[in-house]
Amino acid sequence: MIPITTFAGRKVAVFGLGKSGLLSANALMQGGADVVVWDDNEKSLNEAKAAGLPTQHLAEIDWSEIAALVLAPGVPLTHPTPHWTVQLAHKHNVEVIGDIELFCRERAKVEAEQGIHCPVIAITGTNGKSTTTALITHLIGHAGRDAQMGGNIGVPVLALEPFAPGRVYILEVSSYQIDLAPSLHATVGILTNVTEDHLDRHGTMENYAAIKALLPARVEAGGTAVIGVDDRWTREAASRIERAGKKVVRVSVEAPLRDGYYAEGSRIVGSVAGKAHPVAQLAGIGSLRGAHNAQNAACAVATCVALGIDLATIQKGLVSFPGLAHRMQQVGKKKTAAGAILYVNDSKATNADSAAKALGSFQDIFWIAGGKPKTGGIVSLVEFFPRIAKAYLIGEAAADFAKTLEGKVPCEIVGVMSAAIDAATRDAEAAGRKDAVVLLSPACASFDQYPNFEVRGKAFSDLVLAVPGVERI
Repeated sequence: MIPITTFAGRKVAVFGLGKSGLLSANALMQGGADVVVWDDNEKSLNEAKAAGLPTQHLAEIDWSEIAALVLAPGVPLTHPTPHWTVQLAHKHNVEVIGDIELFCRERAKVEAEQGIHCPVIAITGTNGKSTTTALITHLIGHAGRDAQMGGNIGVPVLALEPFAPGRVYILEVSSYQIDLAPSLHATVGILTNVTEDHLDRHGTMENYAAIKALLPARVEAGGTAVIGVDDRWTREAASRIERAGKKVVRVSVEAPLRDGYYAEGSRIVGSVAGKAHPVAQLAGIGSLRGAHNAQNAACAVATCVALGIDLATIQKGLVSFPGLAHRMQQVGKKKTAAGAILYVNDSKATNADSAAKALGSFQDIFWIAGGKPKTGGIVSLVEFFPRIAKAYLIGEAAADFAKTLEGKVPCEIVGVMSAAIDAATRDAEAAGRKDAVVLLSPACASFDQYPNFEVRGKAFSDLVLAVPGVERI
C-alpha cells in the first residue's frame, strides 16, 4: 500500500466503499489523515465498520472541517445529476477527487522531498486500454525494470508498492478516473481511441472525448503523448495537444504516417519526416492477432521507445507476451488428423463490437456465443458470418441469436458452456480443418449464468483443459 501523507492532520471524507474506496481510507489514515467514510450500500458500510473505519453519514458531518471528498469513480460526478455528496461538497467549496489523484499528489510530494523520479505511464481510450496496459507492463518488466500495474485494470492504484527510485507505474485510467484526477501528469500519456461510450455519465460525445483527451494533454514537462489517430476525436486531440507545445507521437493501423508508428501487414513501422523503418514484427504472436492488437502493440512500442528501451528488447518482449486473461486468450491446443484445434477465451467480449475484433482475427471458427443479451444483439456481426463454421449458443440470448443466424450460419442451441465445448470440439475434429478455432466470444454479459466475465472465462478455460488431448498453451 502507498500511504497518503498529503492530507496528514486534515479531515477527509470518503464515499463509495468498494475496493478502491477502502484502500483510499486506509492509505489516508496510514498517512496521518482524519477520515470519515460512508456508502449508500448497507453491505459495504457494514464491511467498513467491521474493518474498523470511522463511519458517519456525510449529510450529517460538519463540511467546514472537510479538506476533500474522495469519491469512488463509479459515483455520478456531473451526469445525469451530481451525486448528493458531490452537491454537498460543491456547496461548501470542498474539492472532489479520486484515488488516482491521491496517488499523483503523493508522487509529487515524494519526488520533491527525496529528489527521485518515478515514471508514470497512463493509458486511456474507449477500447484497447487493458491490453495496452498489460503489454506495456510486460515489456517494461522484460527490460528488467520494476513495473507496477494498476488502476482501472483491477488492482487499485494505492495497492501498489510505495514510490522508490527506478520504479515505473503503469496505470489504466477510465474517463471516470480522469474526471477525478486533475494532477495526473504522466511521463507518457496514451489515448488509444474514442468511440461512443458512457454518455450516461458524460452527457455528450464532445464531453466524453474532451475528458479522454485530458490525459495525454497533461503529460509532465518533457513527457510524451502517444495518440491513436484513427478517429476524428483523437486526430483533433493530437493536433490540439501538439499546438499547445507537447510532444505528440501518433499511431495508426489504417494509414501510413509521415511521423509516428503505423501497422503495415504484420509489421509495426516507425517513421520520422517521411523516412520509414520497421521497428517490430507481430507475425506468429498469437496474443497480438488482429488490427486492434496492432494498435495496442504500436502504442506500447512508442511508449517503450520514449522510455529508452531498445528495439531488440521490445521485440523479445512482444514475442513472450501471454495476452490478457479473457481477451483473445489462447488456452489450449488439440492436435487432429488434419492439423489442430486452438481454443480461445474471449469472455471479455460482452457486446457485439468487442466480439467483432475476435471474429475478425480468425477463420474456421466454431463460435460459442450467448448469455445475457445486449441491445442490438449480433446483427452488426453479419460481415463476419462467413468466417464461422458453426455457432453454439448458450444462455438467455440463444433463441434470439439463432434467429439472427438462421440461413446464414449453422447453429445449435446447447444451453450451457460444457455442452458447447463438447459439441464444438466434436464438430471441429469432424470438419477436418487445418487450423480450426473454438472461440468463446459471447457478445453478451455473463449475468444469466455467471457472476462476471472473469468467472465465465475461467469456466471455459477449465473445461477446455479437461478435454482429452488438449495441451495447455
